[in-house]
Amino acid sequence: MSPPVTGRAPTSGGGPLARLGRLDRDAFERVATAELPGLEYVLPRLSRAADHGLLWFGTAAALGASGRPRLRRAALRGLIGIAVASPVVNLLGKQAFRRRRPVVDLVPPVRIRWKLPTSHAFPSGHSASAAAFAAGVAMEAAPAVAVPVAGAAAAVCFSRVYTGAHYPGDVLAGAAVGVLAAVGTRLAWPARPAVAKVSHTTTEQVVVDPDGRGVVAVVNMGSGSNLGDDSRLPSRAESVARILERELPGAEIIRFEAGGDLAAVLDQAAARAETLAVVGGDGTVNAAARAAITHKVPLLTVPGGTFDHFARALGVETAGDAVAAYRDGLLGRVDVGRISPGGVTFLNTASFGAYTELVNRREKLQGRLGKWPALAVATVRTLRDLEPHDMVLDGRPRKVWLAFVGNGVYNSRGPAPTWRTDLSDGLLDIRIVHLGRRVPRLRALASVLGGGIHVAPGYKAWKGGSLDLTDRSGGFKLAFDGEVTDLPPAVRFTVEPRALQVFVPRKPH
Repeated sequence: MSPPVTGRAPTSGGGPLARLGRLDRDAFERVATAELPGLEYVLPRLSRAADHGLLWFGTAAALGASGRPRLRRAALRGLIGIAVASPVVNLLGKQAFRRRRPVVDLVPPVRIRWKLPTSHAFPSGHSASAAAFAAGVAMEAAPAVAVPVAGAAAAVCFSRVYTGAHYPGDVLAGAAVGVLAAVGTRLAWPARPAVAKVSHTTTEQVVVDPDGRGVVAVVNMGSGSNLGDDSRLPSRAESVARILERELPGAEIIRFEAGGDLAAVLDQAAARAETLAVVGGDGTVNAAARAAITHKVPLLTVPGGTFDHFARALGVETAGDAVAAYRDGLLGRVDVGRISPGGVTFLNTASFGAYTELVNRREKLQGRLGKWPALAVATVRTLRDLEPHDMVLDGRPRKVWLAFVGNGVYNSRGPAPTWRTDLSDGLLDIRIVHLGRRVPRLRALASVLGGGIHVAPGYKAWKGGSLDLTDRSGGFKLAFDGEVTDLPPAVRFTVEPRALQVFVPRKPH
């Protein structure tokens, strides 16, 4: 008769807990006596690699190094899930239940390659971390990434039973805590969709040449992160330009340097192009969109800026994604926001008030202080100095401290929209904060800088096809797609449905 494999005396009685305990011990015995050739060398090492979350920290580093914003978000969400699940399991769960580890008499010595843990068994900390990371990644990453991570997490969970460290019940409880922790991150940070919807038409087609003949690509050399004048490595814009030259040798590549007239260069490029490609941030893409609409040519967006909101909404995260989208030849149409008088076009958001003033002040200081110190100084000065705008919005008087108008409905909460699920819904997403006291100002600005967490008082939001706005104190500054301009006192925001033709990926990453 086999010796008991638990540190406790066999449970007597037939209650639900007793039956669960017997099932748990029986399942452990089956795994302990199972012969799985080859796994006795793999699973113990995998279990060891997951100690202290090292396996998941390494995976997160690899995802972050990929350069894809979606994978960076996946890595961050997975790590946040671990940060929540780990203390819940190790500081609360283990101390509350104080379950002893299994006796490993039936586990072959070859599987027990390292010293067994001495902490309490229930719930399993390794399983909680594995499940939290895998669930976090699955919320953000494509199946091609999420499935292998989930497979590794499942293997780690099984290895904890296979090596005799835990009962199956410990593992299941730990995994449940991990999944709940990952899902709970959505309360403060909603998961972002992979790609926004666009309007497709079957009648519009474009001639696509594999070598890129007919493509005129304008590369804004001043966009995005630059490694500095002393660096031997090329800037991001130069790197993207070289990728286009290699992948589309028949394309015309124009390197635009600071000091020139970008709008004129784009207009001339669009006039002779079958496809206008643009490398740069949202401001550069905005200028290219105006040229593409004027000359009725499709636009190919190639990420090259700091944030690339519009390109990412289309599902284009890298230059390789853009090249693939062009070769697939799949076109879509998206809405364009308009402001008149003033002749302003916006693809993402237009904003005025505190955020515009903050951006304006940061740009003036950035050359002397650097980006983040300039942002800190600009934030303090904006909080100290700015007064609300006395405005009339659609006939209603408001004292507006900050406002955003989105081209399309944004799904994130709060006064700072961050992402959309549809680029052709024909609506403006209008969000304002009207207040004047200093403490709520701090809370409102924190909600903007924090990415849209709804903490601002005096917050109102609505959707519509237009917005009539009058600033009673005179003209005002507007920030749109990363640029800043002056507007007259009375303006009208509208949407031009499906005005811009763009290339979209067939299978977004």
